[in-house]
Amino acid sequence: MTTRPAFDRIWTGGRLASMAMDRPGLGVIEDGVIASRDGRIAFVGAAADLPAGADAVETIALDGRWVTPGLVDCHTHIVYADNRAAEWEMRLDGAAYEAIARAGGGIVSSVRSVRATSEDALVTQALGRVDRLIAEGVTTLESKSGYGLDLAQEMKLLRAGRTIAEKRRLRALTSFLGAHALPPEAEGDRDAYMDLVCTTMLPAVAEAGLADAVDAFCESIAFSPDQVARLFTAAQALGLPVKLHADQLTNGGGAALAARFGALSADHLEYTDDAGAAAMAAAGTVAVLLPGAYYVLREKKAPDVAAFRRHGVPIAVSTDCNPGTSPLTSLLLTMHMAATLFGLTVHEALLGTTREAARALGKFDDIGSLETGKACDLAIWSVGHPAEIFHNLGSNPLHSRVFAGEPG
Repeated sequence: MTTRPAFDRIWTGGRLASMAMDRPGLGVIEDGVIASRDGRIAFVGAAADLPAGADAVETIALDGRWVTPGLVDCHTHIVYADNRAAEWEMRLDGAAYEAIARAGGGIVSSVRSVRATSEDALVTQALGRVDRLIAEGVTTLESKSGYGLDLAQEMKLLRAGRTIAEKRRLRALTSFLGAHALPPEAEGDRDAYMDLVCTTMLPAVAEAGLADAVDAFCESIAFSPDQVARLFTAAQALGLPVKLHADQLTNGGGAALAARFGALSADHLEYTDDAGAAAMAAAGTVAVLLPGAYYVLREKKAPDVAAFRRHGVPIAVSTDCNPGTSPLTSLLLTMHMAATLFGLTVHEALLGTTREAARALGKFDDIGSLETGKACDLAIWSVGHPAEIFHNLGSNPLHSRVFAGEPG
């Protein structure tokens, strides 16, 4: 009888940035070893601690390369049709985001495009963007709806988001963002539309099992805190966690609202004040920073990172990939912008696209760090120092990527 080796694969001779909570900084392990079995990490630690005689089907030499958990892009609108380059040109000529939105551009423009595009075509377009993220070491991403704004179209977007994981080797989570904007047929009645979202759309999405979380846009051009609170109450009654686009253009108390409902994350946060940061810290809500939108919109008010640090709010970083305000499919560039524009340290940016991004999705028990029992998702980098992972603009130092224990 043939005995199965202890491990499927062993990676040896790496410098591991484990991102483990019980280790300082990046949780570095020198001369590190990772072993996988059945797609999960079965051993991680220093070579000296590997059990004697441990064998594997395959052993892979890392030759001193750095290894991080697979990267996590925790806030995207990656399923969409067409682009909004014309609106970007308008903004360059001085038009304000709010003015474009109120004139029928912005999100509503993307709604028209999505409604005219088939589900298969949406998947095909999204996969081109997803492939660029995969090429930079992304192994998990979140995809929001919000460009359909009626039940059939929102479910089409959520199905397309789930299909990504069937077409590519990565983990894809979906968030229902029916409360993204007001569709034209609502004729300006935000309360009536929110009734539709809460009583018809959300229950149908939940019954179909198409959403991992419920999101909303709480802003002066979108939905009020009271309206969002109604949605979050309905979501929690259905057992769905919530997250929130908060305080992007004004301080509308979005961060505090998210905290009140124990949200997984509050995202954007340019105008969040100290009280909002304190509320997030108390609730364990992750701050997701989106420098791509800040850059494209040429905003002047950056998130108060010092307040988040002071209160101990976990900080994640994401592309916010979308057709209008953040047409960005590089998480490496996103990390660079988070450091340059928002003042994050190298450690914060790397933690923000691994451990903290996983926490923003409510998935840190399974991904986001190199720890025994977690999914064996790895990004292996040909760099001599972690800062080199995202220092060079336009450069990709990824050597290889591992998803669920399988290279490639």
